[in-house]
Amino acid sequence: MEGSGDASWTVADWRLAVWTLFSVLLPVLITAWCSFQRSRRQLLIRDIFRKSEHDWRYTDLFGQPSYCCVCAQHILRGAFCDCCGLRVCESCLKKADQLFLCKEIMMRSTAGAPSSMPHHWIRGNVPLCSCCSVCKQQCGTQPKLCDYRCVWCQYIVHDECMVDSLRTEDCTFGEFKDLIIPPYYLSAINQMRKEKRTSYEKVVPYCRMPVMVLANTRSGNNMGEILLGEFKMLLNPVQVFDLSKIAPAKALQLCTWLPCNAVRVLVCGGDGTVGWVLDAIDEMKIKGQEQYIPQVAVLPLGTGNDLSNTLGWGAGYAGEVSVEQILRNVMEADGIKLDRWKVQVTNKGYSLRKPKVFTMNNYFSVGPDALMALNFHAHREKTPSLFSSRIINKAVYFFYGTKDCLVQECKDLNKKVELELDGERIELPNLEGIIVLNIGYWGGGCRLWEGMGDEPYPLARHDDGLLEVVGVHGSFHCAQIQVKLANPVRLGQAHTVRLILKSSKMPMQVDGEPWAQGPCTVTITHKTHALMLYHSGEQTDDDDASSLSE
Repeated sequence: MEGSGDASWTVADWRLAVWTLFSVLLPVLITAWCSFQRSRRQLLIRDIFRKSEHDWRYTDLFGQPSYCCVCAQHILRGAFCDCCGLRVCESCLKKADQLFLCKEIMMRSTAGAPSSMPHHWIRGNVPLCSCCSVCKQQCGTQPKLCDYRCVWCQYIVHDECMVDSLRTEDCTFGEFKDLIIPPYYLSAINQMRKEKRTSYEKVVPYCRMPVMVLANTRSGNNMGEILLGEFKMLLNPVQVFDLSKIAPAKALQLCTWLPCNAVRVLVCGGDGTVGWVLDAIDEMKIKGQEQYIPQVAVLPLGTGNDLSNTLGWGAGYAGEVSVEQILRNVMEADGIKLDRWKVQVTNKGYSLRKPKVFTMNNYFSVGPDALMALNFHAHREKTPSLFSSRIINKAVYFFYGTKDCLVQECKDLNKKVELELDGERIELPNLEGIIVLNIGYWGGGCRLWEGMGDEPYPLARHDDGLLEVVGVHGSFHCAQIQVKLANPVRLGQAHTVRLILKSSKMPMQVDGEPWAQGPCTVTITHKTHALMLYHSGEQTDDDDASSLSE
């Protein structure tokens, strides 16, 4: 009896162990299987993306009601093309890639030297609140795949308004025809280059004011990727460049395919990105490509954006203006010149070492604001993912400014440096910082040279070949100037500035690029001019408008 009882207990115990193991392993196996299938699906999707002519982008949730262009079913997640706007579900992705062509960057055939192209219609998913180009009634209101949009001219047509003549007629490229580089233009230029002909007069009328978009997706509030897609939808994708993938010098070589003195470049990024592009334009001058030099507009995505503010493009972009309006602003902007300066830093006692050479567009400084920039830069290098928001960046600057008010690491600067303006020695009062300005704005929107504006000083200009030199008593004094509770210590204006750091180590910066510098001589001289675009519609200061009208 005891043996039988022990045997039955053992069987029950084994059954319990098996069921327990099964209940534990089943969820694990299901999770592993789902993970395997998900990874397999992602690999297949990436493989399609890699081989496709479309610029596919995957999304877990579409921002508006969307319908698959293949099966016409409502979809929540899937893929969309940044260039032509095609939207598909995951299961139809491969089929859509075979059925639908994307925008042609360059026409495949050059037979007969084509000078026009038909509409490129895509059905469904038209923009909300759009109107039919034929009957002028609202489109896209029905909860299904309906209506057509041309990916070049952006014309939108109802299903019932679409007729054979619209399908075959030539596309006019719509409102932005002067900005778009037509595919047949590039085909004609490519053919001429193969034949070693450099005279583009016959094809110039097809490309009157081409615009190139250079976006830095790492700038400021990470809006660069969204803007890249929106610009590709409106323009030829060949005109839109991601600066995280291609250097400005390489992107700007497209200018040599376009009419001389006609190209406009829109730089989407901070002041540092603008300087990067302007350096690449200087390289074009060195290569003897002066006739292809473009004019530069700015869409401010950075933190400070003082150069953008000076040129009338605003203190920061957060999506409040449509991409269409941005292109209109670029079309209407006026050409102006911007002084660019050479900053040479020669270390004391190291005559054999080459001096550091920088190019300055905005300002040079030594003292508390350079210290804040140096601390900010050091922490951003350690944890770049934390510095993706413009608000967070400004909060970090505020923190380091407050800290310096208490510590005063740059005190007695006047005892450590000598300043010369156009060769004349300047007697310095008790200061913690010296700032050399090329543009009107400084510190994220403050007109430093004018201060409170209660004294009749000449306004700072960015095209007069003069630098404005001011001093500050510390971080607290900088904060007072920014809220117009104090004036800077105006030291003078000059064509050449020379600063000698006699002892110790001090923080310095050129256009937000900071470093710690030992005893040295800093010499700032005029380098060249940059061709910029000024937009009067976004002016933030009445004085700046009056300065440009003089």
